[in-house]
Amino acid sequence: MRSLKPKKDRQPILCFVGPPGTGKTSLGRSIAEALGRKFVRVSLGGVRDEAEIRGHRRTYIGALPGRILQTMKRAGTANPLFMLDEIDKLYSDFRGDPASAMLEVLDPEQNNSFSDHYLELPFDLSRAMFITTANYLGSIPAALLDRMEVIEFPGYIEEEKLEIANRYLIPRQIEENGIADIDLIFETTALQRIIREYTFEAGVRNLEREIGRISRKVARLKAEEKKYPTRIGADLIEKFLDPPQYIPPEVEKQDEVGVVQSLAWTENGGEIMPVEVAVLEGKGALQMTGQLGDVMQESAQAALTYIKSRAALLGVELEVFERMDIHLHMPEGAIPKDGPSAGITIATAMISALTGRPVYCQVGMTGEITLRGRILPIGGVREKVLAAYRAGLKVVLLPEKNIKDLYEVPKTVRSEMKIIPVTHMDQVVELAIAPEAVVEPPRPRKRKNEENSEEQE
Repeated sequence: MRSLKPKKDRQPILCFVGPPGTGKTSLGRSIAEALGRKFVRVSLGGVRDEAEIRGHRRTYIGALPGRILQTMKRAGTANPLFMLDEIDKLYSDFRGDPASAMLEVLDPEQNNSFSDHYLELPFDLSRAMFITTANYLGSIPAALLDRMEVIEFPGYIEEEKLEIANRYLIPRQIEENGIADIDLIFETTALQRIIREYTFEAGVRNLEREIGRISRKVARLKAEEKKYPTRIGADLIEKFLDPPQYIPPEVEKQDEVGVVQSLAWTENGGEIMPVEVAVLEGKGALQMTGQLGDVMQESAQAALTYIKSRAALLGVELEVFERMDIHLHMPEGAIPKDGPSAGITIATAMISALTGRPVYCQVGMTGEITLRGRILPIGGVREKVLAAYRAGLKVVLLPEKNIKDLYEVPKTVRSEMKIIPVTHMDQVVELAIAPEAVVEPPRPRKRKNEENSEEQE
């Protein structure tokens, strides 16, 4: 673009959005180096006073220019790269609204005559390049968000963390701890164990801390002239880092009735989440436990309605819905869960529990369900498929409209797993549930008045 020499040098306003530790600020610094610009960073977290952006009028004692002009003065150039960190954490109170003051700064049509109260002269900011960072878009005003080009930073997957650790984190920690001469090597299995059992994050900050802890302990052994390892394997991790802090979820070892593996998305990556359903004597109630949000509860209601409409085809007696309670549970009840993507999983678990047919333990699934049994697309496909791969699942059922998102999944994962597109719950039942029942389907017992009426007849 620079070789074409555009007539008007217009700078884009970028907004990097993603969880902490995913490299938003580091990428901004790299962009500044690539463009040959001075990199300056302004932290906006907790800023409440509009004067922090626009400056104070000189009639006040201790008046100062705003942070934008102060930072530009320190940079010593009119075209630096501004990194405006944590723009989603601006607050407004009686002293003004700093987010509204940022409208003029981040608008290419207005910032060529930016007005600072201290300067009292229009100042040209159009030559500067602005990059903002945020963890969450919901708190950014719509007018401000409209002026920025949003680039999302998803959490790193395990394969990316391994590459980052080998290329950058391990060499940096070895150099900082003075053990560059011993050629310390971290095996892939050791790094995988650190990632899975000692860190739970979207970025790599905690991963670097754990690598640093191991490096410091090796450095201490070397300084004390004791025997120290030069190769860190998976068996040494617990010795250096104490017992694991996180226990990765395990897939069921055998086919179970009423238990299905759901694929979930979190900020820290994908996870597998078992969905359990039990049917017992009651009054036709649907009980849901496990800190389920409103949307997920609605998915359970939609799944139950679909099953009732297909009761005859599924071989379920309608009396079951009147005289039996259905209990839906998702483990780790202390962690809130929400979203529509568990719809087909809940429906599959209910059908399995009501028919006595087991669900194949090597099948994971995700997708939203409608009352007619149609399956709608969901988000977080890359993270969910990789979570299924790491857990050892062999088959993943995905909404057909999400197949386009598989280009983000590594080829090795796609080749080793069977990913099946589905459009209707009838397909899911055929693919995920065994055809024959292994336990007696639940049937309501006859009440005393019904038994008496039969005897009289």
